[in-house]
Amino acid sequence: MSYATAALATFANVLGTLDHIVTKAEAHAKGEGLLESRLAADMFPLHTQIRFTIDQVDTALARMGRFEHKSDDSPIASFADAHARIAAAKARVAATDPGSWPGSTEAVDFTLPNGMSFLMRAHEYCRDWTIPQAYFHLMAAYAILRMEGLPLGKIDYVGYMLQYMKQPVA
Repeated sequence: MSYATAALATFANVLGTLDHIVTKAEAHAKGEGLLESRLAADMFPLHTQIRFTIDQVDTALARMGRFEHKSDDSPIASFADAHARIAAAKARVAATDPGSWPGSTEAVDFTLPNGMSFLMRAHEYCRDWTIPQAYFHLMAAYAILRMEGLPLGKIDYVGYMLQYMKQPVA
């Protein structure tokens, strides 16, 4: 399996989990007020964690899939907005041809908004940067919702694993 195929499958899992926990958040008593919740005063709120999770996927698709896409930097104002953005990102992942990605050892050179620059090989960029960043922001969203009392568990975070579960022998 190529690094691109593995990364795209991971992005699909991350976005599926994000959509699932947003769905569970909709039923909470605080409603859309949850979107402003944060773990600590100096951390980003839930709506930003959702946006950043999506943005990590979109940025990787743009860099690696070499297509034009500008991330939506506007705040997520509702759960419906979150679902729409997640659905659009899922569609972009599904439409991405892993064969269009650069070779595993091709250079990926990028600079963060804070001015830090990195030079990595394509597979390193996926493995060491974008996938951990996507999971970081997904976990922050999960943690915010747990802190707010949502009954989330490990299966909500790795629900995609259920497709591999063996059926009990009768």
